[in-house]
Amino acid sequence: MTQETMSKPVDAMELRSVFGQFTTGVTVVTTQGTDGKPYGAMVTAFAAVSMDPPLAQIILTRSSRAAKHLDGSSFAINILSDGQLEAAKHFAGEPMDCEPEWVLNGNVPVLVGNAATLECRAWNNYDGGDHIIVVGEVSSVALGNANPLLFHEGTFRRIGERLEDGQGESWFAGARSFQPFIP
Repeated sequence: MTQETMSKPVDAMELRSVFGQFTTGVTVVTTQGTDGKPYGAMVTAFAAVSMDPPLAQIILTRSSRAAKHLDGSSFAINILSDGQLEAAKHFAGEPMDCEPEWVLNGNVPVLVGNAATLECRAWNNYDGGDHIIVVGEVSSVALGNANPLLFHEGTFRRIGERLEDGQGESWFAGARSFQPFIP
């Protein structure tokens, strides 16, 4: 890549298409506002941060109604199941006729029917341009028995063919060394 190529501005639509190649689970962050009402928003990204202490992060647009309620508040990361497509659309801006089903767990609203749920205490917020990066300390977890809802190339999807029979856990610990590419 030449310096000239690197200084060329990135086309927003092309960048969106490239980002869309990364398949992700669909997550909704929920919290209780200072007004006592539950708020939720589809998050742009969710990731495990640390096992010790247990930390998870979400990234959401600053313009979402939920963003202003997350500063210092406890919240839930709802990993939606493939049976929660309507709830996903609701939190993506296509409101359902009726509100998605949720329960109040302490002071944190949690959606019903999730593939998994992480409840978090506020840890730290970071600037992410037009997004906000929120890191929470995981205080409790719940694992459902449904497959997660996926998002790829701007479309909701279900899990398909399994390509590996292994447990898949050894990679999560990280490689012991950085391996160079061998041409």
